[in-house]
Amino acid sequence: MIAKISWPNHNITSAACRWIGIYKDRKKSRKMSAFIEETKSLLPRIAFIACGCFSPPTPMHLRMFEIARDHFEMQGTHRVVGGIISPTHDSYGKKGLASSLDRCAMVKLATQSSNWIRLSDWEVHQNQWMRTQAVLQHHQNYINNHINSGGPGGDDEQDTHLAGWLPRGLHESRDPVRLKLLCGGDLLESFAVPGLWAEADIEDIVANHGLVVITRAGSNPGKFIFDSDILTKYQNNITLITNWVPNEVSSSLIRRLLGRGQSVKYLLDDLVLEYIKRQRLFNFKSKYITDAVRPNHLLFNHAYTDNNQNASSYSVSDQLEQDMDESDTPSPQLQHTATSRVFCCGEATLRGSKMQRSGPGQAVQVITMQADEKEESQAKKKKISQVQL
Repeated sequence: MIAKISWPNHNITSAACRWIGIYKDRKKSRKMSAFIEETKSLLPRIAFIACGCFSPPTPMHLRMFEIARDHFEMQGTHRVVGGIISPTHDSYGKKGLASSLDRCAMVKLATQSSNWIRLSDWEVHQNQWMRTQAVLQHHQNYINNHINSGGPGGDDEQDTHLAGWLPRGLHESRDPVRLKLLCGGDLLESFAVPGLWAEADIEDIVANHGLVVITRAGSNPGKFIFDSDILTKYQNNITLITNWVPNEVSSSLIRRLLGRGQSVKYLLDDLVLEYIKRQRLFNFKSKYITDAVRPNHLLFNHAYTDNNQNASSYSVSDQLEQDMDESDTPSPQLQHTATSRVFCCGEATLRGSKMQRSGPGQAVQVITMQADEKEESQAKKKKISQVQL
């Protein structure tokens, strides 16, 4: 006699089947995620660098980096490892140009919330204004030397002698990182201005580095590429990205509003606005400006100066309406004034009125301190007592 096998409950059997299906789906999903991550690690590595005045840095300056990274990640063609902001030298001499110390400090503040966009102050510490091609080549060479100097597993975070702008994790592989110039459509158009750019520089930038151009909706950057023999020759190295969320807030507009005593709150990062107020930049008139949020943990101090012997700031012009085109050549006549302030590095060792740097890329530093921190040294208390409010 053959005994019949009866299932205890049909519903339990169905639930068990569902759990088995879910387990298989999760296992398959984990395998797929691991495959995607492995595939990403094999993609060519790139980094962005933006050159310009940043007087002051606006949210759109930073949005360009995010828009560009999103594009390459969605296309799945490259892996973005870092972003670099390089303010121009003081001898650029444009109207409305704040001192390099102030501009670097504002960029530092604007990028505090980013874990991949960093300030490079190499350009501002040179003896003179540098061509864009030379700035790109310096940073590319530095990245190449860093990658070739070590192997996988290197700890970038613990090496205090590295430039502060250097993207982290470059030693994860020996694959090269190509540095691309990130810019707006107006810079691309400036290539067509006679005598503004050396053709050799344009060819070197496009051929050996590449352009990532953030364009406005409705513009026609392809026409400028077609009209240029050099750009057409290397058009495969030019990435055009349309910004579908327009933001027309420029540095020149910010300077104009500040000069008129109008509010720029919500047009700038609150920390950047607070810095402008404290330093009285751009003919700032505090009587009509809404106060920015003032974090208790952020210390401002004007007692520190840069260690560059030739550092100097330039007077801010009353004519704030003029646009500051990052591609313009520097003015031949400059008015020099002594540099008197820098955003502080509270742990730096003072020697007279100079600040020591531990390595390249560290000229302007930002430190934070908890408001309830009680165990402070006497020296630090003395510094805090000198803060200009």
